[in-house]
Amino acid sequence: MNMNIIEGHLTAEGMKIGLVVGRFNSFIVDSLVKGAIDTIVRHGGSMDNIDQVMVPGAFEIPVVVQKMAASGKYDTVVALGAVIRGGTPHFDYVAGECVKGIGQVALSSGVPVSFGVLTVDSIEQAIERAGTKAGNKGEECTLAAIETVNVLKQL
Repeated sequence: MNMNIIEGHLTAEGMKIGLVVGRFNSFIVDSLVKGAIDTIVRHGGSMDNIDQVMVPGAFEIPVVVQKMAASGKYDTVVALGAVIRGGTPHFDYVAGECVKGIGQVALSSGVPVSFGVLTVDSIEQAIERAGTKAGNKGEECTLAAIETVNVLKQL
């Protein structure tokens, strides 16, 4: 008995990719965006097939992700941002609603949405995840988006 294994390839050739980017904490988010774009191009994607939409912060990301996913123009949408814990419960509300909204869009639209919004306890943790010792989460979530698009094409 043979098992059929379906795996996605890491090629972005011909893919139309939307990036939704929260401006808040841009000193971190800019590195995530650079990682995402570099990943797309290194995997055969074209700058001409990338649309980047800027929003004020992480709380606003889900509604724009939803609009892009519903448009039918994009193979995948990548959400990028950074929420850094402060001294109030504001972090919990913003981070929680961002992840919940993005997850709902992915499930309801059928369009792969990749979560590249850092939710961290400190600026140091954010820096580590934006391209230093913990890698670049913009790169990682973009690779996941590309692979998921290619898996779905096979189903």
